[in-house]
Amino acid sequence: MNAALALRERLKAHIDSLKTRQSPDADIIALIHERAAVMDRLLVERWQALGLDSNRLALIAVGGYGRGELHPYSDVDLLMLSEKELTPSEQEAISQFITELWDARLEVGHAARTLEDCLEKAKDDITIATNLLEARLLCGSQPLFDALKRGMSPAHCWPVAEFFKAKVDEQIARHARYDSTAYNLEPNLKGNPGALRDIQTVVWVLLRHLNRQDLSTLAEHGWLEQDELDELIACRDLLWRVRFALHLVAGRSEDRLLFDLQPEVARRLGFEGDNRQAVEAMMQQVYQTLTRVTELNSILLEVLAEELSPEPHPPSRRLDDLFEARGNLLVCSAPEKLAERPHFLLDLFLHLARDSNLSGIAAGTLRALRAARRELTAPLCEDHLCRERFMSLIRHPRGMGRPFKLMHRHGIMAAYLPAWGNIVGQMQFDLFHAFTVDEHTYKVVRNTYRFSLPDRATEFPLASLLVRQMRKPELLYLAALFHDIAKGRGGDHSELGAADALAFGQLHGLSDIETRLVAWLVEHHLVMSVTAQRRDISDPEVIRQFAALVRDEVHLNYLYCLTVADIRATNDKLWNDWKGSLLRELYFAAQKALRRGLEKPIDIRPAIREAKEQSARLLAKRAITPASLKELWRRFRADYFLRHTPEQIAWHSEAILKHQHRDGPLVKLSKHTTRGGTELFVYTRDRAYLFATIASILDGKNLSIFDAQVMTSKDGWALDSLVIVERDGSPVESPSRVQGTRRAIEKALLQNQKPETSRRPLPRQLKPFTVATDVTFLPSSRKQTLMELVALDRPGLLAQVGQIFAGCNVSLKAAKITTIGERAEDFFILTTNDGDALTGDEQQQLRDALVGALAPSQG
Repeated sequence: MNAALALRERLKAHIDSLKTRQSPDADIIALIHERAAVMDRLLVERWQALGLDSNRLALIAVGGYGRGELHPYSDVDLLMLSEKELTPSEQEAISQFITELWDARLEVGHAARTLEDCLEKAKDDITIATNLLEARLLCGSQPLFDALKRGMSPAHCWPVAEFFKAKVDEQIARHARYDSTAYNLEPNLKGNPGALRDIQTVVWVLLRHLNRQDLSTLAEHGWLEQDELDELIACRDLLWRVRFALHLVAGRSEDRLLFDLQPEVARRLGFEGDNRQAVEAMMQQVYQTLTRVTELNSILLEVLAEELSPEPHPPSRRLDDLFEARGNLLVCSAPEKLAERPHFLLDLFLHLARDSNLSGIAAGTLRALRAARRELTAPLCEDHLCRERFMSLIRHPRGMGRPFKLMHRHGIMAAYLPAWGNIVGQMQFDLFHAFTVDEHTYKVVRNTYRFSLPDRATEFPLASLLVRQMRKPELLYLAALFHDIAKGRGGDHSELGAADALAFGQLHGLSDIETRLVAWLVEHHLVMSVTAQRRDISDPEVIRQFAALVRDEVHLNYLYCLTVADIRATNDKLWNDWKGSLLRELYFAAQKALRRGLEKPIDIRPAIREAKEQSARLLAKRAITPASLKELWRRFRADYFLRHTPEQIAWHSEAILKHQHRDGPLVKLSKHTTRGGTELFVYTRDRAYLFATIASILDGKNLSIFDAQVMTSKDGWALDSLVIVERDGSPVESPSRVQGTRRAIEKALLQNQKPETSRRPLPRQLKPFTVATDVTFLPSSRKQTLMELVALDRPGLLAQVGQIFAGCNVSLKAAKITTIGERAEDFFILTTNDGDALTGDEQQQLRDALVGALAPSQG
């Protein structure tokens, strides 16, 4: 057996041993150190076997491995240090050493450098310098290693103050990569805010400052209280347990707690219940741990900043008897008093709102806040003075900015409202919600507040205009605060949250009208997004029903702003121009209906006439005669002019009239963005499986359908208009993509063959899910059938659905395609091939066909 294979077998044997011994009760510190010790022995053996153990060379462990901490599949970072340039024989032996490690399937980070070169690079690169701080000699020249340590001392490389500033800047940049939140769907256990790297940042500063890396140093120097130190160590050990189990489950170096790995990690860590229950329990513990680390990290870095800063302390400004401003930090001048009266905690955040120069809380004050928070025996909202302060904060122009962010971060919202405490760290086991419930709710409140800021007006002009015109924007903030606060209790969270909002309004002295408005917004916070994305908003009856529910423009204005803020805060990838345009269309259509009076039926004839007149004006300069236009439009049904804008009608009409192959298919992709996507227009003789064919081609091109208007002219020509996007949600803009898509669809239509069903495997993130296929038929007063389909959003879903429609002799008239995480929630307008609504038997036949074909076992 060669050396690499033998090494691989020994490493595998140790991994197998770790798998059997890793358990919820295992000594995680011992396991991590044992893994490093085993690696030490194996590496030293190979180093010596290759004749590299000489006084000219040193094999040195750096980085995390240098600390003697190694998770099952962590990278093994090595420095091969030499006093002078390597000889050819040394180079060859080191090359063989590294090759053997790679062949043994070790993830090795390595560098071979002379002492001089190593020290020069460390002076220029904080990352290299940090790795060398933790260097540990494995084998070879002790004098050479000692020279490296001397050269890395603060007197020669990265003085303490400079090192500290560089590490703080590095942490800020790292946090920004994770949207400055720990509450991501798949948190990174090393890099996320509050994760292991935040603990290690403090250790690195200790090592640079005192040449010690034991966390107990923090308490010895008074930088942490003993209970805070115990908490920090407990947090580190919990994160180590999860990361250790994650490596064993993944079978590789993996620091992201990936969605498909979470159920097995939770099982290995002893969390009980089904997949959802076990994962949500584990993730809640992880998120709460990340929050605690973030808070302790903030205290420590500020204490160290005061210790290491060469600048004198800025003068203080007294704000009241208890608080003062020191530079840009808020300081409690008598921290021991913070726990005496609960309302002092709210005064702290009111000062942050009132003084725009304040950007944070001093470390001693934050420590006192933590202590006072933990001594509370009742929710803050039960104290009338706290309620007064809370409402003052909600109503302050800056209250929902930084003060609310810090209240959320430091647990004051949970201390104020018990219902908020219930959602802290609460994960939702789906792909739609990218954040925990409390983090999502915070982001919704933040978004509504940002609408009031002048510098945000260009990003969301309508929402910004409406919020600035609101007499009481605090009611919008309260609706945002309560909209999801009842999640996880069972039952309808909108109804339960509305009841909470009613109780809150009564307790906090809101008027009956104000309280009922907030409660109505909470109960109906989903209705606008559902209507815009999953209903036919070109249908006057849909607009009438929505406007009747909203009742007046005040409710409409608040609901629009809440809906935009909610969608924006659910998932970073969820918002796009398409959703924005749908919501604006629905807003203005409902506003128009409300202003006209709901008792007045909407006459569609003026709308059709106006659409034709505007389209004709757009085409007046394009060498198209009014007679030819009139002749073309005579073939189109009335619905066509209601479902398309004048710009679309003009584009379609010009393309059809200039189409040279009169009997062949016409396929066009718009050069202009439509609803955040690219409009695909297909004009061809109608036939079975047409929509399925188009959907199949688009799926094969990795393109998504957002919206579809599928119509047939009076003489049997299809007028299909689809809004399509790339998988990342961007429009289809590349000329090669546009031409390739157009030609593929044209070729498929000319061949006139039934499309093949996609059999591509599920993406890894979808594998943990089984979404039951559900088909619901909605009431309709017109000669058409409205259907909602819920299914797992698998590859080729729409193409398969289109085939089922055709096989059941069902004609598709329009579709709204909505993906909510792992769930497809699509809306279709259907008729029989004769243009009638489906009968009860035909509906049942279609339901059976869809459920049978799309059942999870078929995916």
